Amino acid sequence: MSEARSRLLATASRLFYLEGLHSVGVDRIISEASVTRATMYRHFPGKDDLVVAYLQAADQLIRTQVEQARSGAASPADAVRAVAASIAGDIRSQGFRGCAFLNAAAEYPDPAHPVHQAVLAHRQWFLDTVTDLLAATGAPVSAARHFVLLRDGAMAAGCLTDPEPVCDTFLLGVEEILKHRGTR
Repeated sequence: MSEARSRLLATASRLFYLEGLHSVGVDRIISEASVTRATMYRHFPGKDDLVVAYLQAADQLIRTQVEQARSGAASPADAVRAVAASIAGDIRSQGFRGCAFLNAAAEYPDPAHPVHQAVLAHRQWFLDTVTDLLAATGAPVSAARHFVLLRDGAMAAGCLTDPEPVCDTFLLGVEEILKHRGTR
């Protein structure tokens, strides 16, 4: 990745997450990234392409976090707990403004739009990953859907109120999923 492309993506990612996708204009991104308009459009033919790149970078970061959590776990249940702890850590982080993907879906509701498609691709990967993690513990497929719903709720609530009780509730919910995995 060229240094200019990297600056554009880093600047856009910061602004998009803090202020929203539609509210941040290309001119501001160009200015804050200290690149020319031609440089911007050489790397990203349009703003939607930049938004998709932002979501792909966020997706890659989450994939890396999940893999790190999985690789350090002593058991399948500990891997699930580690992924949940990573999510809770994100919610507790300074400047947390919710899930980038849920926020993007709200701004781009058309399922055929490339931005919405990037959201759906990430969410399918996440559901598949959690399904695999929970299956290794003996949990049914429905447990993964429960986990994802708990996560979505925690992500939404975590930026609206004190994140501590939100994270405590999310982690308790994950423990309940693990506790009842053999009884469903």
